[in-house]
Amino acid sequence: MIDLHCHILPGIDDGAKDLAESLQMARKAVEQGIHTIVATPHHLNNQFENPKQQILTKVEELNRVLRDEKIDLKILPGQETRVYGELVHDYELGEILPVNNTPYVLVEFSSSHVPRYTERLFYELQTKGLVPVIVHPERNQEIIEQPDLLYNLVKNGALTQVTAASVCGDFGKKIKNFTLQLIEANLTHLIASDAHNTSTRTFKMREAHDLVHEKYGNEWVYLFDDNAVLMLEGSHVYKEVPEKIKKKKFFKIF
Repeated sequence: MIDLHCHILPGIDDGAKDLAESLQMARKAVEQGIHTIVATPHHLNNQFENPKQQILTKVEELNRVLRDEKIDLKILPGQETRVYGELVHDYELGEILPVNNTPYVLVEFSSSHVPRYTERLFYELQTKGLVPVIVHPERNQEIIEQPDLLYNLVKNGALTQVTAASVCGDFGKKIKNFTLQLIEANLTHLIASDAHNTSTRTFKMREAHDLVHEKYGNEWVYLFDDNAVLMLEGSHVYKEVPEKIKKKKFFKIF
């Protein structure tokens, strides 16, 4: 498996705190059947700054240690960037790092809202030949309350990636159910771990794949797996026509 979103680089964000924990995560990933990880440290999320060159250096260092330790895992460069107004400008300055130097840029919202300028920003990214990939939209409160926000972004060319632990219910039943709704409405295209450690925020990729297989069949498992490969190649990922999520109506019974 390929994991497109993981905080495995040591000591640069809220993921692995040191090299020992990075190696612990690497061994856990291999146990899960993961052979390739995109390292995606947080960037400009009001807490961490990890510009492109720093990440490239850290990825090279970790790959060297993995080879020395004979851990059969490859780390590729990426970045999880908080949506902000100067994102396109900073990309042009060379500070933003798309996934494996492809056109795909992982972007996150805060947990509470979606900035009003997002559609315009995404349009500007696309005019530069980039594809915004919204990570963990299922955990954004405004998207949960107004799923049409996500529908409009996807309809206009954005991709989304849900978290394996969300599929498995680790963030609660409400988020699990909403994640499954996103899958059923063709509003997500990728599953990744967003792993930060091996205890409280671990990989759950195998468990998520098993649940998707059980609920939707092999076709959906193949779709998510193939899209991960296509993204790393810089190719077009598979996209079905997005659908609006119908908000459930509750009727009072007298």
